[in-house]
Amino acid sequence: MATSSVEVLIEGGKATAAPPLGPALGPLGVNIGMVVSEINKKTVDFKGMQVPVKVTVDSDTKAFTISIGTPPASGLIKKEAKVEKGAGVPNSDFVGDLKIEQIIKIAKMKEDALSGKTLKERVKEIIGTCRSMGIKVEEKEPSEAIALVNEGKFDKEIAAEKTEITAEELKQMEEERKRMQKEIEEKRAHYEAAARVIMKQLEGKSVDEIRKALDQAKIPEVIINKLVPKVADKKGGAGGKGAPAKSGGKGK
Repeated sequence: MATSSVEVLIEGGKATAAPPLGPALGPLGVNIGMVVSEINKKTVDFKGMQVPVKVTVDSDTKAFTISIGTPPASGLIKKEAKVEKGAGVPNSDFVGDLKIEQIIKIAKMKEDALSGKTLKERVKEIIGTCRSMGIKVEEKEPSEAIALVNEGKFDKEIAAEKTEITAEELKQMEEERKRMQKEIEEKRAHYEAAARVIMKQLEGKSVDEIRKALDQAKIPEVIINKLVPKVADKKGGAGGKGAPAKSGGKGK
């Protein structure tokens, strides 16, 4: 059986006969409308995300099969948590909180890409990814959530493969996300104020010396990089290794 295939990236639930899909399928003689409809059914859960799609067409019968890839686990986590990016300081800042049902949903979606042999093992893998992104699970830090999974806290939900959450839970998650964001902003303002005091005290010192002092004061690296970049910008800001932090010359 001779086959031809087309591989494209499609926004979930929004495939059309327009490029890149339509022109690629046209020469294969397949019913493009049917293909588009089937792709949209299979990718509706990935709305707003780019999804890899492979369409394989039988050259004789024009029958087709559709294989849907999945975005990275991190992308699915961000989608469920409704955040644009993970935390700048994952071990300190938290930007979102997921319910165990959402973790199960992602684990099921990424089943073929995970190493765990059971759903419970795959759930722990997804929670592990949450840890590197600053995402809590059931209002717990990821390491604690994994411990609860090991203790059997969520065995009922995992056995039932429960993936749905209520509107009330969604509302609570949004309120918690806003609270976390406010907390991060307050912490960063505190760190920036402390960093500027140190920088004022070390005015005229090299970038390396200032960065070292900020690091010793436990100022997060994301704040240090913002206030004292390693490489000079085009306007003549902080210089490279050994360069003065300000351009006013030595001794100032």
